[in-house]
Amino acid sequence: MTKEQKSVGLPQSVKLIIGAGGIYAAFLYYGTLQEDVFHFKSSTGEKFKDAWFLQAFEALANVIIGGIGLLLTGGTKNLPQDMFALSGATQVCAKAFTSLALANGVSFPVVTLSKSGKMVPVMIGSLLLGGARYTLREYAAVLAIIIGTCIVSMGGKKKAGPASSVLGIVFIFLSLSCDGITGGVQKRLKSKSQALGVKPKPYDFMFWTNLYMGITAAIIALFLGEFTTGFKFVTENPELLSKVLKFGLCSAIGQSFIFYTISHFDPLVCSTVTTTRKVFSVLLSIFINGHPVNAEGWFGIGLASAGILSELQDKSSGGEHKKEEKKDEKKKE
Repeated sequence: MTKEQKSVGLPQSVKLIIGAGGIYAAFLYYGTLQEDVFHFKSSTGEKFKDAWFLQAFEALANVIIGGIGLLLTGGTKNLPQDMFALSGATQVCAKAFTSLALANGVSFPVVTLSKSGKMVPVMIGSLLLGGARYTLREYAAVLAIIIGTCIVSMGGKKKAGPASSVLGIVFIFLSLSCDGITGGVQKRLKSKSQALGVKPKPYDFMFWTNLYMGITAAIIALFLGEFTTGFKFVTENPELLSKVLKFGLCSAIGQSFIFYTISHFDPLVCSTVTTTRKVFSVLLSIFINGHPVNAEGWFGIGLASAGILSELQDKSSGGEHKKEEKKDEKKKE
């Protein structure tokens, strides 16, 4: 690619604003819907627990939107399908395990707190599987975001909730492990694409990843019998069905922006945005429920915001660790 070709298009900072803004808007509502789905009780007192059925439906919504996007923008040939399949499988497992944690008694604040550590396994996975390098500044920014997110997540909670189940906590650890693997796989996917001389477009990422996510979730849902029980439960409860449909739509819109971001930036950028979105999800929940944010909570917001600005400023300017990788490659040559 020539310098003239590189200059064509939107600046990196504008791309980052589009990606991050879209993710925040769609997934703020997505978070409230997810909580509503797993807190819903039928007239008989039953709760919805068919997480794999929900993930299969969510993936289907994303495949439809991604397919439309491919038709409009044109797909890319000779993509590394094996890496897309692995990325899709690990991502849907991470999402399903998070839902299963909620379904098995772990409260929304605890899940939010735990998942705020998502960037740590992503960094580890990218270092081990993707060959990435990160600067001290990036490590400090991630630490600030995690600590700030934890403070905000727990600071607004006035009363202690029910004890989380052991199985629910296990699902959180499984979800975080899958997040770490996904981060490394995404780096390998981009490296393999470069080796093949192809560059996946945003809707390539969205369609193929969600296709494999849907296949994985559908196989597991069929094996567990969740298609029958899940479909029956949502059709018998129109209020829940409405929430599930909106949940899938928000996911499709949000993931359009996620894969747009992944296609232009390092996986850590996307992880940074999606993790800090949880801060605002907690604040939105506090606002809706009328809970005031105390001084500790505002301190957490400030700390997390400082980390966000530092991380995103570094990434929007190209990232120092990428420069270090290029220097190392030149030395090897």
